[in-house]
Amino acid sequence: MKLLLTSAGISNISIRNALIELLGKPIAESSALFVPTAIYGIPRGGDIVRRVICGSLGDPFCDLGWKSLGLLELTALSSMKRELWVPLLGETDALLVGGGDCQYLTYWMQRSGLADLLSSLLDKMVYVGLSAGSMIMTRYGTTYANHTLPPNSDKSLGLVDIALHPHLDHEWFPENSLANLERLAATLPMPSYLVDDQTAVKVNDGAIDVISEGHWKLFTP
Repeated sequence: MKLLLTSAGISNISIRNALIELLGKPIAESSALFVPTAIYGIPRGGDIVRRVICGSLGDPFCDLGWKSLGLLELTALSSMKRELWVPLLGETDALLVGGGDCQYLTYWMQRSGLADLLSSLLDKMVYVGLSAGSMIMTRYGTTYANHTLPPNSDKSLGLVDIALHPHLDHEWFPENSLANLERLAATLPMPSYLVDDQTAVKVNDGAIDVISEGHWKLFTP
């Protein structure tokens, strides 16, 4: 299983090099699929999707110079024949999963059937998460609750036995101060990685490494 769990995307050369290492080849020779679904769980989600794809919002993600870039919208998959989209995943080098609402993203990962395929797909394909796209692979997720999903819907898939708390000390998220995130981490039973936007967590066949040109903290309960 190859995961690159970022806070804000490929924000520096260290994280970019970690991505290339996981891919095993240059980005320019790699194909990618972008999953925007989580972004629809927050206000103005459609415009944010456009800006992330174009590279006019946030750090590089879709606009890294991929050999090819496709769009995989999870809300459409449950109404499509699997032979239309499952083979596409097998031909893809990187699955780019954007941020937004963890609960909304987790629900559609499960509803579409993609969640059931991840374990086998990630032997070959690299999963690259951004914010909520990273969090859902751990045991802890959040929600903005701008949806009509059942309130007991899962907020994460729990494939990695940690919690990830992105955007540490970010000016847009004053609630994500170190003190606040430590208080939250103290309520969770698993280790928590508190990471800023210059930091990512790399998971390669179970080995966890922190890639950072910023600041982060590991909180162990």
